[in-house]
Amino acid sequence: MIDALIKNMATKGQKWSNWTGNVECLADHIFYPHTEQQIVEIVLKAKKEDKKIRVAGNGHSFSRLMETNSFIVSLRAFNGLVSVDKDKMTATVKAGTSIKNANEALFKHDLAMINLGDIDVQSVAGATATGTHGTGIGFGNVSTEIVDFTIITAEGEILTCSKNENSQIFEAGRVALGALGIITQITFKVDKAYKLEYISSAADFTETLSELKNYNSNNRNFEFYYFPYADTVQLKKSNKTDKAVKYNKVLGYVNDVVIENFAMQTICNIASAFPSTFKKVNRFMANNFTKETKINYSHQIYATVRNVRFKEMEYNIPLEHFEECICKLKSMIEENEYYIFFPVECRFVKGDDIWLSPAYARDSAYIAVHVYSKSDHNPYFEEIENMFCSFGGRPHWGKMHTRKADYLSQNYEKWNDFLELREKMDPERRFMNPHLQGVFGLG
Repeated sequence: MIDALIKNMATKGQKWSNWTGNVECLADHIFYPHTEQQIVEIVLKAKKEDKKIRVAGNGHSFSRLMETNSFIVSLRAFNGLVSVDKDKMTATVKAGTSIKNANEALFKHDLAMINLGDIDVQSVAGATATGTHGTGIGFGNVSTEIVDFTIITAEGEILTCSKNENSQIFEAGRVALGALGIITQITFKVDKAYKLEYISSAADFTETLSELKNYNSNNRNFEFYYFPYADTVQLKKSNKTDKAVKYNKVLGYVNDVVIENFAMQTICNIASAFPSTFKKVNRFMANNFTKETKINYSHQIYATVRNVRFKEMEYNIPLEHFEECICKLKSMIEENEYYIFFPVECRFVKGDDIWLSPAYARDSAYIAVHVYSKSDHNPYFEEIENMFCSFGGRPHWGKMHTRKADYLSQNYEKWNDFLELREKMDPERRFMNPHLQGVFGLG
């Protein structure tokens, strides 16, 4: 069976690249299975041939989680809504389903995901494996909504995991970086389809910090963008509403997709061609971002289209340290005059109990910094990362970072428990790659 799979659903010696292009590798084989049994067969082939396996979603991680010269299993063909249960308010999807497609399928059943990040092209499994989050201090990251999942182990065994069945794997596996096995199916909590009223407005940086507690308390979803070299921030608030939809699909597409992406690409091109303009570019963006109010169903509000390629680093900071941290970041940017022209994104998340979740046991703020994909990120990212770590920062697993086991092991209470479980489930390190070996200190 596996030979037929290689012939019909695998490519040999193919280059794999993530979305932004900062991670590339030449895999021995890239497999495109359509069934769970085919995934089992791939795992058994890897065991027989002593090959490593990494599982690819849609390539929207910036870290080196996928880099391997061995086997890559792409789940793009393994997708779709499996079932919904309106009594329990849960839905089950195949792991390769994109968040966008999951939401569209749920909407046909008058259902919706409870909270989301600001892009929806990731696979459900990829998003949860890396601890992807939205914003709203009353909500955890996306993985906190998981009720159960199915995983294929390094031995090819299929396990169902929940709080009551294989509970230890469930506690660890909701954010596991693909290190415990291949998750094939996920059941998560859902909500009745709902509308959000989204308001984008301008505010002063200092005043925003003084009102931060109120903003977080009084809005379902709140975040803000700080524009380097400017004192203006963009506030983004979303709240449930019963008001009629207020969104012109054509005009919305022109504004949100065509104009904003074209404008951002133009800004990147100008700033790259004329480096001395980078401060003026930031101030221009601070004064000219879209200020609007729109009302639509949740999945149409959360997601934005990102066509301009960039590199990103994001850190989780204990909420109580956020104000000091963001002020220090602002000072560092202004004092060092980093050559950047992307805003800094600040979001807020409820603490959780998932072993390797960056929000484990603490209400959190996430601070994300970006550079254009063609720009050198090293000076900016390196110094800002060290500053984040001085506040006990934990990296978003899907974003660029340089932390290794010596640092990470001191910042996760369940770190050793995870390593013990990983060793028990995959003693031959079938699901490892060089990046993860450094993360887990496996040599």
